[in-house]
Amino acid sequence: MDPRDDDIQFDFFEDEPATTEVQSSRVRMPRRGGSGSGMRGSGGPRNLTPVLRLLALLAIVVAALVFFGLLIQSCASTSKHDTYASYMDKVSVIAHSSEDDGTAVANALITPGVKTTALSSTLNGIAEQERQNVKAAQNLDVPGPLREENQQMVEALQLRVSGVQGLADTFAANPTSKGTGEAALLAAQADRLLASDVVWDDLFAEPSRIELKRQNVSGVSVPDSNFVQNRDLTTERSMALLLTRLRGATTGGTPTGIHGTNIVDVKVQPGGQTLSTTTENTITATTDLAFVVTIADSGDSQEVGIKVTLTIQKPQGAIVKTKTVGLINPGQQKSVTFTDLGQVPFAQKTTVNVDVASVPGEHNTDNNKASYPVIFSLG
Repeated sequence: MDPRDDDIQFDFFEDEPATTEVQSSRVRMPRRGGSGSGMRGSGGPRNLTPVLRLLALLAIVVAALVFFGLLIQSCASTSKHDTYASYMDKVSVIAHSSEDDGTAVANALITPGVKTTALSSTLNGIAEQERQNVKAAQNLDVPGPLREENQQMVEALQLRVSGVQGLADTFAANPTSKGTGEAALLAAQADRLLASDVVWDDLFAEPSRIELKRQNVSGVSVPDSNFVQNRDLTTERSMALLLTRLRGATTGGTPTGIHGTNIVDVKVQPGGQTLSTTTENTITATTDLAFVVTIADSGDSQEVGIKVTLTIQKPQGAIVKTKTVGLINPGQQKSVTFTDLGQVPFAQKTTVNVDVASVPGEHNTDNNKASYPVIFSLG
């Protein structure tokens, strides 16, 4: 045998096992259809379960983030509201204190018989109280968006200090003056008080309301503060009349000029019925029954602190009410309203009496009193 034949034969037998391994390997591979397809189908749910778990976890995480986001937003909104509310509460205290100072100034100017030196001292004390309001406003913890408005409030309060102090200094400069030349100076100081109310309203209160709305802060009110509550006190004419009155009190002499007041009319509200002193008046008594008494200054002098008394006669005891006209200038009319009258006598004749107290130096008091015959009926 040729040796090369042996080599060929040997090579043939050596290759056979390798062929067998290749065939065996092919048998293990999955084939299309049959059991291979079934195995792939049964493996699908097992592969999908982790995906579902992941999606569920993501949903929980998203829900948690949304919840905490809303919670944080709610807390932030509550915190903002509390910040503005706390600030405005403190402003309200200052506003009311300053308004009380304005009332004190008015009361000082209309105090009967007050002397110039005493008036100046009282005004000095009020100015010092108002300085405390300025300091309180400057020391407030102001929300950022309202810093400019807060500064305007401070300036309004500073105008009030300047005006009151200016009045005190002007009165003190000429305590025994026999003229009224200082009236223009006093009116100029009073103008600062009027200006302070404008600054408060236009540059603090209204811009603050707009800013609160822009910040979506509801339920927080911006306080008003009106220092001048009686503008009759601030005019140059009123100041000249005031100086004349003060001069009489300072010298301790008898009031000069013509003094006196008189009743103009008495009206019933609601309805506006004018009462007559000569004929019987039938009055429908409602729950909001009120009498409006109007008086006039019939002299040539300024009058202050005029008491007006209304009396309704009835068997069980008269109903008596008293009001005060703080200030009235010559030729001027002022009204006072009497309410909360209680149980009036029904279906019987009675009288409503009005009595206006006389003022110093008044000689004719006949027109200070009036009596009106009435019958009260049910509405």
